[in-house]
Amino acid sequence: MLPVVLLSHRGPATFRRTPSGLTLKRGAGGLVTALMGLAEHLDDAVWVCAASNKTDALVAAEHEGHPVEIAFSPQMHIVDDDTPLGPTLNVRYVEVDRARHEAFYTQIANPLLWFVQHGLYGLATQPDITAETHSAYDDGYVAVNEQFAEAVAEEVDRRGGRAVVLLQDYHFYLVGASVRQRCPDVVMSHFVHIPWPGPDGWRVLPAQMRDDILRGLLGCDVVAFHTRRSARNFLTCAQEMLDLPVDFRAGTVQVGERTVAARAYPISVDVDAVEKLAASEEVAERRAALVGQYLEGDVRRLIVRVDRTDPSKNIVRGFRAFGLLLDQHPELRGHVTFLAALMPSRQDVPEYSDYLAQVGGVVAEVNARHHGEGWQPIDLRLQEDMAFAVAAYQLADVLVVNAVNDGMNLVAKEAVLANQRDGVLLLSENTGAHEELGDFALTVHPFDLQQQADAMYEALTMDRDRRRALLTAAADRVRSNDVEQWLRAQLDDLEGLDRG
Repeated sequence: MLPVVLLSHRGPATFRRTPSGLTLKRGAGGLVTALMGLAEHLDDAVWVCAASNKTDALVAAEHEGHPVEIAFSPQMHIVDDDTPLGPTLNVRYVEVDRARHEAFYTQIANPLLWFVQHGLYGLATQPDITAETHSAYDDGYVAVNEQFAEAVAEEVDRRGGRAVVLLQDYHFYLVGASVRQRCPDVVMSHFVHIPWPGPDGWRVLPAQMRDDILRGLLGCDVVAFHTRRSARNFLTCAQEMLDLPVDFRAGTVQVGERTVAARAYPISVDVDAVEKLAASEEVAERRAALVGQYLEGDVRRLIVRVDRTDPSKNIVRGFRAFGLLLDQHPELRGHVTFLAALMPSRQDVPEYSDYLAQVGGVVAEVNARHHGEGWQPIDLRLQEDMAFAVAAYQLADVLVVNAVNDGMNLVAKEAVLANQRDGVLLLSENTGAHEELGDFALTVHPFDLQQQADAMYEALTMDRDRRRALLTAAADRVRSNDVEQWLRAQLDDLEGLDRG
């Protein structure tokens, strides 16, 4: 197989300076976890990512732009002269000027691209594209994409000019065309991990920006998405906005003499890793504490959600629907608790910090309206604790995933693997996971509060046998399409495109 050059904004490990010296922390997030499963099993791979802090930047400077070889087990460390016991990975950290990164990340990638692609703008009032926006795009997004394209091209050149290049997500839409120009013999894909809207969604952006984005992606051989709907939307955008020939049956776009494929590869989870964590003592301790707090005594039920505090996750409407459920079914008061484990996200972006304040406000309102002696309707935990999340998955009678829009939503897949109470999945029709798991869940409509409240009630009162059948079928579906198969399907398709 050809060497692999992988690019993502977030990397597999970050460095920290401590009194005892340099330490490493494994990267967080579903994308990093998924890509680690690929990179650790390749003989010749380099992962290009942004230096996330000053220590990352110092390490990058010490290595003069060359990759750092990192061993991930049994203890993470830089490989010097020792022979590592476990898998290693070469990581190239790219330092970006702080002001430039601020424009690239907090003005264009988040929130502008994220909000456009998730359909979060109320177009009567937002967004306002100003001179500042154009400057952030030109001096931030374009410039940073060019910097990373150069780093990727250098790594390809070090491998003789031929490699498989795997670009990831909405931060780097312009990289593909630039790398193609510099390295014409690469086999390259770009995986978009968030929803891709149709042409009308993209017309929120100025023509220059949206055309740049499309042409950047069309520098690749494959543009990949989690769902068939997003792949079709991409083809429609290429046809309507760039007037390119499109074959919808074949799923391809003709760009001059090149044929670019749009493909759907639904991402999944590392089943073994989820089940191993679920069986750990750390999870057992948290589960025991939750049982004692919520599930002992009278008939008790637990509704659970685990999310980042992102406006696309639709947390506020989920809590409002729960308040409506208690209004309409007062017999549930004191017997059902909504446990929410939420990780604050992108608090340097005003839209996200404002949304977190709205979450806190609706929790306070519902709790004030419905609290009873010894019982609080909503228990909001602002924390990042995967062991706690898995313990909550195990104990959920109902798991709420009511996103406005989601590329996939791995919470739904993790939860059906871990659950031990025949829990019912409430799954938004606008999540990528709905294509796979919708038949084994109660579908919810993200803007319909009454329908969500009704779905919660149906789940809480559902016959045990039906609950068990739905959960078993959902878990079986996840096990049959795990993250290893997701990665292998992409690599097999790209190997078939190798023109060497």
